[in-house]
Amino acid sequence: MADRDWNDDSDYDDAVQRAEQATRFGWAAIAGTIGVLGCALIATAVVCIVAVIGCLYVVMAINS
Repeated sequence: MADRDWNDDSDYDDAVQRAEQATRFGWAAIAGTIGVLGCALIATAVVCIVAVIGCLYVVMAINS
């Protein structure tokens, strides 16, 4: 520590760099989670639509 200048900001710069990396990781995790939830929502909607069409087909087949 004796060889450092009084205005040495290397510790601050390292902390800022670590904070920026943590922020990027956090946003990537949020984006990934939203993407997975969006895909699950779309898949659920497709399954529900297919189930409704299947039920309508069965009802129409029984009535004819």
